[in-house]
Amino acid sequence: MKCFIKFLLVTVAGLTASICIGQTGSFSVQPIADAFVTPGASGSLSSSNFGAAGSLAIAAPGLAQGEFQSVLKFDLSGAQSSFDAQFGAGQWVIQSVTLQLTSSPHNNAIFNNIAAGQFGVSLMQNNLWVEGTGTGGVPSSDGVSFNSLLATYINNANDQALGTFSFPGGSSGQNNYNLSLSSGLVTDVTSGSDLSLRLFAADSSVSYLATSRSGSSGRPDILVQAVAVPEPSTMALCGMALVLFCLVQAVRRWKARKS
Repeated sequence: MKCFIKFLLVTVAGLTASICIGQTGSFSVQPIADAFVTPGASGSLSSSNFGAAGSLAIAAPGLAQGEFQSVLKFDLSGAQSSFDAQFGAGQWVIQSVTLQLTSSPHNNAIFNNIAAGQFGVSLMQNNLWVEGTGTGGVPSSDGVSFNSLLATYINNANDQALGTFSFPGGSSGQNNYNLSLSSGLVTDVTSGSDLSLRLFAADSSVSYLATSRSGSSGRPDILVQAVAVPEPSTMALCGMALVLFCLVQAVRRWKARKS
């Protein structure tokens, strides 16, 4: 009898787990556009574009070479279609969204010295900014600039904060940042929209360089984790399995007292 009860417990536990725990899936994508912008040490670079540079930069205002901000744009249509194919349309929810950045060195005097600190990430509502073709050595005027980012593309009333994160310093290694699941971020993923992120200093010391999509390796990445949502009939089976599991546990305890 004891062997039978143990067998039943294992069977019911397995049934409960298979029914109640939803499948998980993941999707990753690199940006379709990215750029850093800066006014430069003297403000002379405020209208310059750096969309084709090999690095993204974040630096605090007041540093020797001036403030730096970065923007990234991701096409999330593949995430929606991937999860719809795996779980069924409308049968999944977002579990996490992670931004992956790879720290990089520099030998360009335009940048501040690399330093640890805090930076913020916000979800931009305006996806119309253009990457441009400027580099750290040869800036251009054909894409997003420091002036246009602040004047045109940032919407302080509607852009959504996705978290403040720590940069440990250093010029190598991958860092992962779990973004807050704001309403706008979830909508962008579930609807397969473009996702624009702005990265900016959150203290007075941070100076972060990361490889851009124009780099040869270690490009930025967004990793989306989703979990299946059980259908009502599956939820009913889950409830029945849990009830059966509790009954078996009760019988087991009664048997133990009897012996």
